[in-house]
Amino acid sequence: MPTISQFFGIVIQMFWREHALYAEHEAQIDIRTLEVIVGHLPRRALNLTIEWAIEHRQELMEDWNLCQARQQPKKIQPLE
Repeated sequence: MPTISQFFGIVIQMFWREHALYAEHEAQIDIRTLEVIVGHLPRRALNLTIEWAIEHRQELMEDWNLCQARQQPKKIQPLE
């Protein structure tokens, strides 16, 4: 899966479904609602991921559209 961002040990990947990885944890998050679909992240990692997603929602939607067209998503700036 293409990695679109990384910050604080969290890896954000997108390919048909959004994934957030942190250590041995993994979650799929709906970018429209920012709700966890499947999986689990520790509270801090989830909060950071949601904060990042809110800041970059438009870019996430653009990447999602690229994935739907079977194109490579673009990198997104990490949370600072």
